Amino acid sequence: MAWFHFFLLGLAAFRFTHLLVYDRITAFIRKPFLEVKEETDPDGSTVEVILVKGTGLRRFFGELLSCHWCTGVWCAAILYAGSMYLSAVFEPVIYILAISGLAAVIEEWLRR
Repeated sequence: MAWFHFFLLGLAAFRFTHLLVYDRITAFIRKPFLEVKEETDPDGSTVEVILVKGTGLRRFFGELLSCHWCTGVWCAAILYAGSMYLSAVFEPVIYILAISGLAAVIEEWLRR
């Protein structure tokens, strides 16, 4: 695998993972599996607590979607397999996710 392709897949997997685990636009995907509650810490700050719903397969997907490390493995596998077997479909998706991921990294870097 060429380094450029590897780098693109890495950025795309990063962005795809963040999209599934954190972004509001995909909250509807997480909603059947996770419940988000706000709690107040002793210092008065508010934090979100994520609770996994259900049992069995529902709980499995809840655990998966509440862990960016776990979801990242699956996102990387999906993007890699797609790039190998359905490259005409996945290549534009990988580029879009990678460009978006790089933009997010630059934005965070500039904020600091």
